[in-house]
Amino acid sequence: MIDNLTRNFTGPHAIEIRNLTKQYKDFRLEDLSFNVPDGFVCGFIGQNGAGKTTTLKLMLNMVIKDAGEIRLFDRPETDASVRDEIGVLLEQPFFQEDWNPAIVETVARSFYTRWDSTTYQRYLQRFGLDRQQKFKTLSRGMRMKLGLAIALSHDARLLLLDEPTVGLDPVARDEFMDILREYMTVEHRSIFFSTHMTDELEKIADYVVYIHQGRLVYSGIKDELTERFCLIRGGEGELPPAKRAGIIGLREYAGGFEGMIAVADIGGFPSGVVTEMVSLSDIMIHMNKKEVKTDAL
Repeated sequence: MIDNLTRNFTGPHAIEIRNLTKQYKDFRLEDLSFNVPDGFVCGFIGQNGAGKTTTLKLMLNMVIKDAGEIRLFDRPETDASVRDEIGVLLEQPFFQEDWNPAIVETVARSFYTRWDSTTYQRYLQRFGLDRQQKFKTLSRGMRMKLGLAIALSHDARLLLLDEPTVGLDPVARDEFMDILREYMTVEHRSIFFSTHMTDELEKIADYVVYIHQGRLVYSGIKDELTERFCLIRGGEGELPPAKRAGIIGLREYAGGFEGMIAVADIGGFPSGVVTEMVSLSDIMIHMNKKEVKTDAL
């Protein structure tokens, strides 16, 4: 693991996780450790099944950890006072099918000491949500907007989001991201955004935690990760044998080769070989083509 930011960052942390472990029958979240500094948007990335939702549920005390420590704003996740500090939006909101936004507010306000009905009503109007419309009749997009309205209506300092844009059309995703940008205009707010769809994170996240098969691969500044690698491709006969092992996710075909390589290793190729910048998605795709280890980055 390489954690570039926490090595130099001495300010407060919104999230601190140390040696977090959870064992299921066919999956193990193993010895996970990372920090998310206060005031940052953190993308929590990894392919489906990597352990992102498990980690979030452990942070929310929805499941019990086997080992390790979780602290939110320097308090354990079991501390009841943490509830006021976090807004939660899960991939599947836990509302009864016959509830409507008015009933949802009645339930939600009992959980938060800083609940603001005026703010909630403003978000319902902005999202075009009818206070009397039953949850079971809402589209996927409208359900997520209702969940977001709740998360934003009690002055939360940290948003925990689990795959919030899955199933949303491009217009709805763009609107969702605008709301997150607005949220971050207030000082000392943070977002922990779990997703396997990295397009949105390229635009909003400044910090990344990347896990694979329940183990940490990287945590640190997003740009430091993407600047560490580049895509590479060349024609037939342009891959020196000595360079083959350094190509991550190497694909060879009749006309040449392509893959990803560390920027530090790009010397020694023929002049016809081309390199390009990588995205978070490129890194995940190419890392998944080989057995990822915790020191892979």
